[in-house]
Amino acid sequence: MALRTTHPRSSPAVRSRRTIADEDRPDSLWDMERSLRRRGFEVVAGADEAGRGACAGPLVAAACVLPSGRRGRVPGLADSKLLTAAARERVYDEVVARALTWSVVVIPVGELDERGMHVTNIEALRRAVSTLDPSPDYVLTDGFPVPGLTRPGLAVWKGDRVAACVAAASVLAKVTRDRMMLELHEKWPEYDFAGHKGYITDVHSAALERHGPCPEHRMRFVNVRSARDAYAARSLQVTAEVAMVDDGVMSPVPGDVR
Repeated sequence: MALRTTHPRSSPAVRSRRTIADEDRPDSLWDMERSLRRRGFEVVAGADEAGRGACAGPLVAAACVLPSGRRGRVPGLADSKLLTAAARERVYDEVVARALTWSVVVIPVGELDERGMHVTNIEALRRAVSTLDPSPDYVLTDGFPVPGLTRPGLAVWKGDRVAACVAAASVLAKVTRDRMMLELHEKWPEYDFAGHKGYITDVHSAALERHGPCPEHRMRFVNVRSARDAYAARSLQVTAEVAMVDDGVMSPVPGDVR
């Protein structure tokens, strides 16, 4: 006996909902980009950085353009700080696979110490945006404006929580930096970069006090300079004590004239 699968007749309201384009489906994380596209800004980029508040390791800036429609709806996308490490890795892979274009810029510690955090951070974000291809029509940044962009833009308070392209950039930057910090952990395990990523935590502060800073620590941070100076003072004290050991009165060697 042949079986035939039947489907209940859809109501007009259901049929109407099914014809709504993916770009028009309500979702707050995509609202800002959808609104900009309706105003003629088709290619909307988001930019964000990771590691700005860390006392060790590089600064990483990223920029990303997600496509419109269903392909741009990255599963699990959110502010990188709200995701677990495993979830960030999954979202990272999705962003890389789906993005229309994306870029990551890494600023080493030496450049951060030489030029200062804010100046270097702004330049890193500019560089990340400028390397996007196709070039964006509009740029959304997280928290503060980025002067010098060749396209109109808007600084969005907590942008990584309200704009999908900024959230995608935050994931790209965070995962890239975390992977680099895991590599630094292999080189300097005493600082537990795998667990603390260079941020000023009690564990990291204790390691700084015990071992002094390594070449990946940022000397512009007060706590790093203090740890460096305290470690150097202890080392000088130990060296001085070793050099000034008194072995007592030496017994004269036979035939030695005193």
